[in-house]
Amino acid sequence: MQTRLDATPHMVRMGRLFSETVLLEIDGDEFYLTFEKGQLAAITQGPSKKTPYRFAYKTNADALHKFWQWRPEAGFHDLFAMAKIGQAEIAGDILILVKNLRFFKEFMALGRTQEA
Repeated sequence: MQTRLDATPHMVRMGRLFSETVLLEIDGDEFYLTFEKGQLAAITQGPSKKTPYRFAYKTNADALHKFWQWRPEAGFHDLFAMAKIGQAEIAGDILILVKNLRFFKEFMALGRTQEA
């Protein structure tokens, strides 16, 4: 995802004010994504009770796989839609997420497969 982020200049521009740590939990496995001015500075695998994060996005591998399809099915096309149908949970400082919503949504969508 770092390579795709580097290849997307508008993402770096959008995230230039985003310097936070985000918890991404997939099937109970924790990954702490540390962003510095729109760049992915580090990914640290958890679990860790000592790593502070601003907000968390928790989902399962099947839902994330469906989200990363080129044309995801209804309900898996958006991070908030996944939460609405019970396939994800958002926790923590929601204000930070909302202030950087487009950046985070597009960052997560970088994992989408390319059209065949």
